[in-house]
Amino acid sequence: MFSKNTAKFIKSLHQKKYRIESGMFFVEGEKSVIEVLDSDFTIESIFGTNTFLAHYDPLIQTKGVVAEEVSQKQLESIGHYQSNNSALAVVKMKGNEPFEVSDKELILALDEVRDPGNLGTIIRIADWYGIRKLVFSPHTADFYNPKVIQSSMGSFTRVSFFYSDLSQVLEQWKLPIYGAFLGGESVHELEVIQPGVLVMGNESNGISPQIEKLVNRKLTIPSFGDAESLNVAIATAVLCDNFKRLMN
Repeated sequence: MFSKNTAKFIKSLHQKKYRIESGMFFVEGEKSVIEVLDSDFTIESIFGTNTFLAHYDPLIQTKGVVAEEVSQKQLESIGHYQSNNSALAVVKMKGNEPFEVSDKELILALDEVRDPGNLGTIIRIADWYGIRKLVFSPHTADFYNPKVIQSSMGSFTRVSFFYSDLSQVLEQWKLPIYGAFLGGESVHELEVIQPGVLVMGNESNGISPQIEKLVNRKLTIPSFGDAESLNVAIATAVLCDNFKRLMN
């Protein structure tokens, strides 16, 4: 039976403090729960409606996950979604482990991107363009924030990431470093570009002065109208599209 203590625990995972303390986060909605079932994340438990559990029982059994039937009302009371008629999974967070890099891939580095919705969208964009590695500055939004998980639409299961001092990481990697700036070189005028690290900056202040010093090539998306700037997630998509078109 779905207990009050279980409901209280899942509700606590809305807050970063309790996610860190428990090492857990939650995933909700049919698509995202199925994505995490098919991933290398470790699932502690699944709470689903009768319809969801009946339909996906073979997959759940294969993964050896404990599943408990709950009502739609119960799901909606513990999760982030206003409407959820399928499932919610409690999942173990991964360790903050750096990954190996090569000079043949594009890596995204986020410098103080604070909005969870932007981070989730950028993760989804990275997945769309086959970018599997992202590194975040310490104050970038929490990867396991429910809004990040929601807006990534399952793409969070297909990327590697870690949080670190970006200046140290970028100096250590010794790769070409590109940065998005309003006054940079037009990305439309590039004929070819080498793989490396693409840095995207804070929504209000852009790339920090400390990281700017490490950027080898400043790039901009040319404007044809009167808007002052682009949303960081949209800018990431435009730049990634150009990189994938031009990289050797």
